[in-house]
Amino acid sequence: MTSLVRRDFSFDFGEKKMFNACRLPTVSVVLFALGGVLSNGEVQAFELTGAWASQTDLCPRVFTKKGNQVVFAELSELFGSGFIVDGSRIRGRTVKCTIKSKKQDGDNLELSTACATSIMTSNVRFNLKIIDDNTIDRLFPEIAGMTLKYARCSI
Repeated sequence: MTSLVRRDFSFDFGEKKMFNACRLPTVSVVLFALGGVLSNGEVQAFELTGAWASQTDLCPRVFTKKGNQVVFAELSELFGSGFIVDGSRIRGRTVKCTIKSKKQDGDNLELSTACATSIMTSNVRFNLKIIDDNTIDRLFPEIAGMTLKYARCSI
């Protein structure tokens, strides 16, 4: 009777081992595929660097190049608004800001900045909605429905 119990035990153990061994390739394939999907679905930080104008067709009138640096064109304020982002710095026609922090949640990007003009300094929060790699909307939470669209310029 003891040998019967041992046989049943070893048979069950072997059967479980075989069952688990058969499932191993399937589980591995599922995990591998799931890992690929998850890694491809990761949100990449949006790259803001570049010159941004209120309209793409106005880019040559808002910005120009001086050497290898993008600067505001003479009388650019007559043609549209824009800003230049270089790393953690944002330059407008009359203001310079430093990005203190960035928070991205899907296609929403919130920037906390310290800004200075020739007469004052202030902390400014920018709320941006990413439309695509070259288009963003600036949102104004305190004014419902107000947005400003900006396009990245190729200069």
